[in-house]
This record gives sequence, C-alpha cells and structure tokens, in this order.
Amino acid sequence: MNTPVHTERHPESFYTATARELVEYPRLEGVISVDVCVVGGGFSGVNTALELAERGFSVALLEARRIGWGASGRNGGELIRGIGHGIEQFAGEIGREGIDAIARMGIEAVEIVRDRVSRHAIDCDLQMGYCDLALKPRHMRELEEDQAFLQSLGYQPETRILQREQMHEVIGSERYLGGMIDMGSGHLHPLNLVLGEAGAARDAGVQIFEYTPAEKIIKGDKPKVVTPSGEVSCRYLVLCGNAYIGHKLEPHIGGKVLPAGSYLIATEPLSEAQCRDIIPGNMAFADLSVALDYFHLSADRRLLFGGLCNYSGRDPRDITGALMPNLERVFPQLKGVRVEYEWGGMIGIGANRLPQIGRLPDAPNILYAQAYAGHGVNATHMAARVIAELLSGQAERFDIFDRVKHMTFPGGPALRSPLLALGMLYYRLKDLF
Repeated sequence: MNTPVHTERHPESFYTATARELVEYPRLEGVISVDVCVVGGGFSGVNTALELAERGFSVALLEARRIGWGASGRNGGELIRGIGHGIEQFAGEIGREGIDAIARMGIEAVEIVRDRVSRHAIDCDLQMGYCDLALKPRHMRELEEDQAFLQSLGYQPETRILQREQMHEVIGSERYLGGMIDMGSGHLHPLNLVLGEAGAARDAGVQIFEYTPAEKIIKGDKPKVVTPSGEVSCRYLVLCGNAYIGHKLEPHIGGKVLPAGSYLIATEPLSEAQCRDIIPGNMAFADLSVALDYFHLSADRRLLFGGLCNYSGRDPRDITGALMPNLERVFPQLKGVRVEYEWGGMIGIGANRLPQIGRLPDAPNILYAQAYAGHGVNATHMAARVIAELLSGQAERFDIFDRVKHMTFPGGPALRSPLLALGMLYYRLKDLF
C-alpha cells in the first residue's frame, strides 16, 4: 500500500553529495488515524514528531518532497545559541521573566541538538567552537553586553572577547575589529543531522511519508489532512512548513512568514596548511552586519561560505559570482580558489524576527512553528520541545511564545517580498553607521 515512488531528489549541494543516509520513505496511500499529524519534514517537523513519539503519542509525519528538502538540509550548518533577534522588544508582551526564559531556551536548544547527536549516534560532523565577528566599534560594545548577559544567566561554556590584535588566534583575516569566542556554539552537517533525526523518529514509531503534500486541512474536534492519495485524521495537527507552508493551506500563518533566499558555496578541498592559516581552531563564524557573511570548514577541509540573504524573491543568476567577492574580502589569500558546489534555498522570516510558535485562533488543536529568521538549526529543536511539552500538559514555555503577536504582511504574496526587501534596505542603511 505504501511504496516509494522515486519522483524527486534533494537539491544538489555539498550536503547532498556527502549525505550518509538518504533513506526514501513511502507516499501515503489510504486513510490513517493518529494522535498527532505533523506537516513538514524539516528540523521542526521531524523533531516535533520525535519528541511526541518519545512521550507515547502515535504520530504521522507528512513531507511534500523529501526529508530535509528545504532549509533544514541546505542551511549554513551553524549551531549558534540564542533564539530571536532583539528579544528585549517583547518585554511589554511577555515581561522580564519571558525575556529571560527565551534567553535560557536559546542555550538549551543547543544542548538538545548535542543530546540528539550523542544519544542517537548521528554522524553529522558536529564541532563546537564559534566566533562572532565585529566590523565596527558598535559591534564590540554589543559583544561585551552579550557576554555580560550570558554570564548573568550562568552560561557555562567559555566566552572570550578578542581585540583586533588577538583575532589571529582564531581567523587569518585582517577584516575584523574583534570578536567573541563562544565554545557553546559550533557547526555541523545539517542534512545529515535531520536525516539522522528522522531515522530516530522512525525507530520511535513515527510513520513518515514523503511525496505527500498536504492539500487541504479540515478543521474540527479531529482535524483531517487531505493529501493527493490519502487522508490523516488526528487529535492534534502541527504545521511546520515554514517558508514552504504556502498561503492557501492555512492563510493565518501563511501571511505571517515570508520566504527569503540564502545562498552558499563550497570550495575545493583546501590543504591542511591553508586551513591552519584561515581558521586555525576549526570554528564557525558570522559577522554582526545585517547582510552578514558566515563560514566554516567542512570535515573534508572545504570552506563553506554563505550569505547574500535575498528578500526580493529572485535568486542571483550566478551564486558563485555573487559570493566570491565577499569570500575574497575576508580571505584574500584564497583568491582564485576553485568553487565546486553552489546552492541556495528559502528561509522563513517574520516581521519581528522572533520564531512564531502558537495555535490557530479558530482551531486550538492546530499548532504551528515557523519563521526562524536564519537562526533555525537550534531554534527549531526548541520549538519542537515546547510543542511536545504543551501536548503533554506543560503549557508554560509554549504560552510565552504564543503571547507574542505577529504581523500579517499586507497585500498578498505578490506585495510581501517587495515590502520586506524595502524594510531590510532600511536596516542595511542603518547598519552603515
């Protein structure tokens, strides 16, 4: 009844070329009933399914294409503590206790990933060590404030502020004024992580279906999800489509998240001497500008370099051509290095850049998690946990996110991307000063 159909491959990238377990799951054929149906086979959906199965729920996971097909299998692979951007702005809605709770969850989120990798023996090249990069004096002040806040929370991993003359300890570049080391963050192979987590979910009893898009939701005491060749009825439904959710499936959340393009390149393998020269401690990096660069070395000594976040809805014609000037500005010693992979994909961004975790106003048994604003590797795992906690009778942490109001972008899908592009241009102009 449920047989693989071999209709779609993962998008080509360095990650798919080095994926370790590209298991194919069947398409749903027929009608099934479960406690929870999860729509979306990325980090949010897979980990929600796993968390719930470990708590004794029967779970079906529906993915329109392949597990990890979207941002979860294409992102920069940087596991950085923290959830949201500028969370102090939400104090009026969630109070000081809510702000501190989200900050602590941003730390816990990394530990969830580390525990997943350890407990399920997921081979995803996890490497701890990260450094924020300052391009201007304002960034250095922000890093000092960030370190002080982490210390006030009792953050255990090492953090250290580096001045310009100390930057050679971690990076072979003259571009930066300074930085902050954070040994509680790091980098990994995201596609191998989500594939390994899907395997753990399958082993925990989750029924996983690929090639199974959700075409229609029927709300009620027992929601139903209609697919091209089947149907799932459930007590609870969790929507985790993020940038790929689409406006038609559920307009309430489809209108609150915008897809924005993000792009990466991977060089040819570098020599050990080159690696020691550019990144001697094998850390991950990101600078603090709005149009940021982020980069780290892969397990086979390639430089993975990303950025170029695009809010216009149009992909660049030449990803390598667009990113190489940025790479050479950071590492001029790599000028002329060959690029062997280039790829991109859509991340989900909301107006206030806080993950959107809540329930539908007209259907409290339908939950959602989306809009991670490029910080999703850890935040998705935390979203999954708070949803599982809610369905297990612990609503406190879910309610913190649910109290935050999120703007619906006006004008329908055709107008939203230009509006977001205009808004981000404003922030980029501010970033010049």
